[in-house]
Amino acid sequence: MYSSISEFIEDWNQEAVSTQTVLDALTNDSLQQEVSSDDRTLGRIAWHTVTSTPGMLSEFGINVPQVENADTVPQSAKEIAGIFRRVSTDTAHAVKEQWTDAALKEEVNVFGRTMTKGATLTLLVKHIIHHRGQMTVLMRQAGVRVPGIYGPAREEWVQIGMEAPSI
Repeated sequence: MYSSISEFIEDWNQEAVSTQTVLDALTNDSLQQEVSSDDRTLGRIAWHTVTSTPGMLSEFGINVPQVENADTVPQSAKEIAGIFRRVSTDTAHAVKEQWTDAALKEEVNVFGRTMTKGATLTLLVKHIIHHRGQMTVLMRQAGVRVPGIYGPAREEWVQIGMEAPSI
């Protein structure tokens, strides 16, 4: 749980940059990658990550522009990535402008649960991390190079002069 807006902004910006890196690596063809016919495609997960962020903020009581045509997944990976750029900037700006450090201790009812506003922001960050992980697995299956997030991806080890760890 966050106890200061600046702590959230720092964490959000770091995780948003990592998510942006993943979204920027997607290709139009990769958006169709699926685990099964019963599950979301890579494109649907990416788009959900983009569109659910302002939706969650609204649920938390933060006014932020919503994504237009949120129910229709774009066919362009660049469009999805571009809209996330705006969403991530809007998120940091809206939280900074609309909430204070003291407000983070206030309780709100979110998705049928009572939690502090600071906990809602933690939920938001964990949500994009969760979906980013799903996207990277589907990217591998789609043959898209996965960027390193908290360390080098398999393909990046050689760039730092090391051999990739064996399985």
